[in-house]
Amino acid sequence: MSNKTEQEWRDILSPIAYHVTREGGTERPYTGELIEESRSGVYRCVCCDRVLFTSTGKFHSGCGWPAFHTEAAQANIVRIE
Repeated sequence: MSNKTEQEWRDILSPIAYHVTREGGTERPYTGELIEESRSGVYRCVCCDRVLFTSTGKFHSGCGWPAFHTEAAQANIVRIE
């Protein structure tokens, strides 16, 4: 985990990235910059830079957000219920 203060996170992240990652918010559907992304590669956490998903796991769900059928590495994902 990072030792950054909330102010440091605010300084580093865009307002929407801060809202989603630090406040548990959600961006509006169909507004994210990666919704139409089709290049091969990986998707990384904006906070810790860990690889979360790969482009081969991405699929079109019609929900308005990028969707993936599996994570790149289970150890890089924290599930909160």
